[in-house]
Amino acid sequence: MTMRFDDRDRKILESLQRDSRISNADLAEKVDMSASALWRRVRTFEDQGLIARYGAVLDPEVAGLSFQAIVHVQLTRHDSEKLDEFVQAIQSRKEVLECFATTGQADYHMRVICTDLKAYNDFLENFLFRMAAVESAQTNVILRAIKKEAAIIP
Repeated sequence: MTMRFDDRDRKILESLQRDSRISNADLAEKVDMSASALWRRVRTFEDQGLIARYGAVLDPEVAGLSFQAIVHVQLTRHDSEKLDEFVQAIQSRKEVLECFATTGQADYHMRVICTDLKAYNDFLENFLFRMAAVESAQTNVILRAIKKEAAIIP
């Protein structure tokens, strides 16, 4: 189900994505609504699944996670059993922040975060390369972030 949004909805959603701890009263004032009307609108967004969850955004460097990479994974086997094993294994790894099945040369693209290069090498050798479905992985080390935006503005 696709929702329709007006400018006020977009402002509400942008504000919540930038600071999910903003008080209902402060947000209502910011978007020029009554607190009760704002609460009902946000509740509708939650009930319809638009707002999937609330959370905190951590700084990887402060958390001791200074190594990040984009990993392009090519599979050898595409049978459903090996594919399911791959997907379940990837979902269980804390190093894998995101994983996408894509078109193109690589079957999957992952964003991986670790403490350092040694930890990443351990991830490759003791996990990824031990999976029967994995043919190869190409790593692009992230040198610096040019744009890092989590907010989605409909």
